Amino acid sequence: MEAPAPQGDLHVRFANVGKSYDGRVFAVRGLELDIRRGEFLTLLGPSGSGKTTALMMLAGFEDITEGEILVDGRRIDVVAPNKRDIGMVFQNYALFPHMTVEENLAFPLQVRRLPRARIEELVRETLDLVRLPGLGERRPDQLSGGQQQRVAVARALIFNPSLVLMDEPLGALDKQLREQMQFEIKSIHDRLGVTCVYVTHDQTEALTMSDRIAVFNAGAVQQLAAPDEIYERPRTDFVASFIGENNRIGGTVTAVSREGALGVDVGGGQTLQAVSPETGLAAGQHVVLSIRPERAAILEEGKTMANEFEATVTEAIFVGDHIRVVAQAAGGWQVVVKSPNSAARGRLEVGTTARIGWRAEDCLALIP
Repeated sequence: MEAPAPQGDLHVRFANVGKSYDGRVFAVRGLELDIRRGEFLTLLGPSGSGKTTALMMLAGFEDITEGEILVDGRRIDVVAPNKRDIGMVFQNYALFPHMTVEENLAFPLQVRRLPRARIEELVRETLDLVRLPGLGERRPDQLSGGQQQRVAVARALIFNPSLVLMDEPLGALDKQLREQMQFEIKSIHDRLGVTCVYVTHDQTEALTMSDRIAVFNAGAVQQLAAPDEIYERPRTDFVASFIGENNRIGGTVTAVSREGALGVDVGGGQTLQAVSPETGLAAGQHVVLSIRPERAAILEEGKTMANEFEATVTEAIFVGDHIRVVAQAAGGWQVVVKSPNSAARGRLEVGTTARIGWRAEDCLALIP
């Protein structure tokens, strides 16, 4: 877990927050999470991990069982949802079907009793912001899914909240439109500088859009870090297995150097060299090695690496820019290699033996 954000940089704080629906089982427990002002923070995790519950508690749609939630140093969990001045975007858009786009956007401004001329001005500006000029007279059912989602984002932003919450907002869109909207939402965030808390179970979405990612599991944050650190240096076996594809090889620590390098027995007479984010690992301890497929290589003749072994190719699938190779090592464990097709073509037939290797620093030893 990262150190707490400096007070001036701190926008939202979850302080030992818990949520139980029956008094016994907690959907979220002991949540400590600082959200920086102006950042795009994604709460990522599988179904039932607590990420949506955390967002709903911040929005005020779920009561907290214990702890406090503070925004700008002020306790907000005791404030009614409609008084929190938070913008909200839902997966199902939640637009009023009987209203036009302009009327949907004007509604939160009318509730705040802004002058009519100012409302009309803000509606025009916000439609331009989300690239929907000229569509104000249409109703939601006359718009595409992507256009409806832009309207939902516009309505969450139009009253200039300092905090916007998004709950799986792209889940109903097809793949191409979903990817397009990822970049559009991130572009709007960058232009406005609003603090955004975004919930998704989609790893690619989180890696693409976020300044930081909080990976949830079993009601707690497993790791909070920038996307590249989450991907390259996961701190737990769960984070490594949930974020992207990786090779997981169980083994036993046989040696620990003074610098923290590890030797790990993975069976079949093979010892691999690894590093670990954990301190205090000792010989005899069981670990899981995590290696990204793109960090593994099919070794050319004469090339060596810190870790190398022979394995039998069981699959070789062409995926355009790379060949996805699956191979079985003598120890019984399986490894996936993403090998550039220019280097791999013509020598990866199923049943042949390949020499596979990777660097020690790309081999993470994690506690299961």
